[in-house]
Amino acid sequence: MKNFFLKIFDNHFAEHYYKSEKNLSDESIDWLRVVPFIAIHIIALTAIWIKFEWALLAAALGFFALRMFAITGFYHRYFSHKTFKTSRLVQFLFAFIGATAAQRGPIWWASHHRRHHLNSDQKNDHHSPHVHHFLWSHMGWFLAKRNFLTDRKYVKDLIKFKELIWIDRFDWLPPLVFIVFLYFLGEYFNSAYQISGISMIIWGFFVSTVCVYHCTFAVNSIAHIWGKQRYQTKEKSKNNFLIALLTFGEGWHNNHHHFPGSIRQGFYWWEIDFTFYGLKFLSLFGIVYNLRTVSKSIKQKHS
Repeated sequence: MKNFFLKIFDNHFAEHYYKSEKNLSDESIDWLRVVPFIAIHIIALTAIWIKFEWALLAAALGFFALRMFAITGFYHRYFSHKTFKTSRLVQFLFAFIGATAAQRGPIWWASHHRRHHLNSDQKNDHHSPHVHHFLWSHMGWFLAKRNFLTDRKYVKDLIKFKELIWIDRFDWLPPLVFIVFLYFLGEYFNSAYQISGISMIIWGFFVSTVCVYHCTFAVNSIAHIWGKQRYQTKEKSKNNFLIALLTFGEGWHNNHHHFPGSIRQGFYWWEIDFTFYGLKFLSLFGIVYNLRTVSKSIKQKHS
């Protein structure tokens, strides 16, 4: 029983536990750890029984946007690719906000993403829809015990930050803090908007989290199957306008694989990239700086 709770609430223990298992297959799943992921979807469905209020929809959209930006701008473009610089405080703040989206911590996230770029659509790519199958690439891969592990050789630059290690180790804490915050936010606006703390939690966390989930997951699955391929990269990444809109610019995936070091994934002005616009805005105040962009020669190469 002690091992069960440690495995759920302490990711360091869980990693050591999985490493000790013999013959750990690629698709071996610890179904007890999948329960929270399934529960988030089920609880989100209860929104249909809550009296609709525009304030609840606004909360869902607002917290979707905030956490999507934290995932795309910081988990991806900062922690995974270092396309800009920022302070340690801002780094921690957006790592915490990103973790409220319940997609694990920034070190684990960056480790898997960097490995993806090294092995994209090849045998060692954990979430390729071409190596595996669509459902696995969309959301099955991160449920596997083997993919629960963090390969630290890919993230030596990140593991020196104790606060990031803490978020990775106890990644359930940021969502819990966020849920408590939403409860008091709902109760605070109860009289003005006729909402409650519980309804705010369901819309602000559960509904918006499910939306963030499947929009970001679609980059791994859909954006490697459907869309246009401007650049002849070594894998099957595609530019997909709809995914780009839903993920604030991540859908320009073929652009990204062509030059991962660019803070801007929509290379041309007509390629909408809300994450880039947000980071550019933050740079006006010095919150982020040294923004790396794609050169004209690289942008036009093999186009």
